[in-house]
Amino acid sequence: MKIAVPYENGRIFQHFGRTETFKIYDVEGNTVTSSEIISTNGSGHGALAGILTTNQVHTLICGGIGAGAQTALAEAGIRVYGGADGNADDAINALLSGTLRYNPDVQCNHHAHGDHPCGDHGCGTHGCQH
Repeated sequence: MKIAVPYENGRIFQHFGRTETFKIYDVEGNTVTSSEIISTNGSGHGALAGILTTNQVHTLICGGIGAGAQTALAEAGIRVYGGADGNADDAINALLSGTLRYNPDVQCNHHAHGDHPCGDHGCGTHGCQH
């Protein structure tokens, strides 16, 4: 199984649609066997589900994520654990041990934030509809 995290400086990047890199973990049983960091090559919201599908990702742990991205990921068969934050490696280990703190109803609609897009205030930590 492969698990992806929008990734920046060792942490879960908080705006899925603006992530520049994903860290993808290969998991067997409940053990991470390898990981790699891949670039999104400047792809935005719409193309990110395709990047994850191409890389055979089954699960995504993320911070803020909009409804459109959630729909695209669901259609691709990718399970989403949104509203998570903190160290990416710790989040993977928490998911594998059944202790990941996430919000199944997370929704980031950056068009509703007025003059400040989600990437400017950390969508996964405050301000979005959690």
